[in-house]
Amino acid sequence: MHEEIFLPSTYTTGVPYETFRKLRAESPVTWVPEPAVGPWPAGPGYWAVFRHADVKHVLRSPDLFSSNLGATQIRDPDTPEDLAFVRAMMLNQDPPDHSRLRRIVAAAFTPRAVRALEETINARARTLITSALNEETDFVELAADLPVWTLAHIMGVPDSDRRLLYDWASRVIGYQDDEYAGLSTADAASMSPMAREAMKYRPTASTHPDGRPINPRSYTALADMFAYAHALAAEKRANPSGDIMSRMLEGGLTTQEFENMFFLFAVAGNETLRNGIPGGLLTLLDHPSELARLRADPSLLPSAVEEMLRYWPPVMDFRRTATTSLQLSGHDIDAGDKVVVYHASANRDETVFPSPDRFDITRTPNDHVSFGFGPHFCLGAHLARTQMRAVFRELLPHHVTRTGTPVRLASNFQNGLKHLPVHLTPTP
Repeated sequence: MHEEIFLPSTYTTGVPYETFRKLRAESPVTWVPEPAVGPWPAGPGYWAVFRHADVKHVLRSPDLFSSNLGATQIRDPDTPEDLAFVRAMMLNQDPPDHSRLRRIVAAAFTPRAVRALEETINARARTLITSALNEETDFVELAADLPVWTLAHIMGVPDSDRRLLYDWASRVIGYQDDEYAGLSTADAASMSPMAREAMKYRPTASTHPDGRPINPRSYTALADMFAYAHALAAEKRANPSGDIMSRMLEGGLTTQEFENMFFLFAVAGNETLRNGIPGGLLTLLDHPSELARLRADPSLLPSAVEEMLRYWPPVMDFRRTATTSLQLSGHDIDAGDKVVVYHASANRDETVFPSPDRFDITRTPNDHVSFGFGPHFCLGAHLARTQMRAVFRELLPHHVTRTGTPVRLASNFQNGLKHLPVHLTPTP
């Protein structure tokens, strides 16, 4: 029962909001099975959490619901070695270890540092939108350039190598989707020598010799990315350039921690916007009266972006593991059980958001959890909002027409679009 919530194929036709609504009312904490999907074996199942208050409780209580015990993805790492590997990442740690790494990152990744980037982000967004005027374009591909370009700028990745960030994120986030799982768009001929050397480590197979699929978040599956991160760390230690990654190394990150932080930036900092920006545009196109309202009053853009994030949360869920036997909304949860919070459901909770299925660009308050909550609240939230505002500020003066059917990503984690064909016509 309720296995459709777990199946990636469910999300190719849309987020099951009606199912979430019924479960919030009837069974806000529910046991969900994990059937086998393609080559991926069945899992033990998990407790799914749907109400806003319960989601916040889980996210703010790392002493009860750990990010570290089993990491933060629904699917368990394949081996003890894979688990140990992902547990070293800040995303998969609990206080106090998580707190130490977060302080190092936060010191380099402040709102002031982001404000210094705003002018360049705005200019890049303007260039992207201007380049697509009077043409049919896949807005997913167009929008993907901004977070990749911004991350490369922040991380000190040479422009010749930045497309690798796109490919690595696709392999990790899109592994459940055949189109994304093996995506390779970077031009080897134009890469830096450092990148060409790292590409020698790229796996040539997606399965183990016995036919089992290789975990897409394992060191084995991402050997080329970690080889690149290792080389980049060595370069930054030898020649600090003042970028955020250089400052984090100076702040006390070890090389291994730098490699893991590179993974987090390259994937989390990329995919959230790669899905959130096209999702925001599709939402506006599906609600023409709200789009007209925003065009008539561009000062509503900040609140419109918050409503886009609520209505189209880029990340639909995150996993925790119960540290002890406890109760949640009347259900007995055993120590070691998986507990998965559904941001997508919490953002439509009727007790928090009046008329939650209505898209309202002036909604206030807007207590969405699209950037998480508690100790793992997204450090890049300010940067993400800055980029979303930049893109939609440039889009608003122009007419946008859909020219084809949007295609959704097969994923039970990312609320993603693979294709959104549109035509951009400049305002006379």
